[in-house]
Amino acid sequence: QVQLVESGGGLVQAGGSLRLSCAASGRTVSKYAMGWFRQAPGKEREFVAAISWAGGSTNYADSVKGRFTVSRDNAKDTLYLEMNSLEPEDTAVYYCAARSEAFRGMSYEVKDFGSWGQGTQVTVSS
Repeated sequence: QVQLVESGGGLVQAGGSLRLSCAASGRTVSKYAMGWFRQAPGKEREFVAAISWAGGSTNYADSVKGRFTVSRDNAKDTLYLEMNSLEPEDTAVYYCAARSEAFRGMSYEVKDFGSWGQGTQVTVSS
């Protein structure tokens, strides 16, 4: 069983930047496509970004495209989310997740991810 721990969240003004990290332990995630999701109060968890298991392909929600960048370092079993030009609408708890099966392609659906972190709060003030 893999454990995922997010870090890097915080309070930032609109237009600012944050870099989230997600460290895996227990087993390697280097063979698993991974993703970032977020959940704002009163809303469902939504897809933010995904990256293939080898890191060569990425996918983004339209709302963050051009502002967020997902990357991974498989040697460190760590996933990253670089967030720029943050907007108040980006305020949410951000979760990293690993797909349930190894060597599968990217996904944007919550049901395809079997391992989740505890989340890190990102608050963007206007």
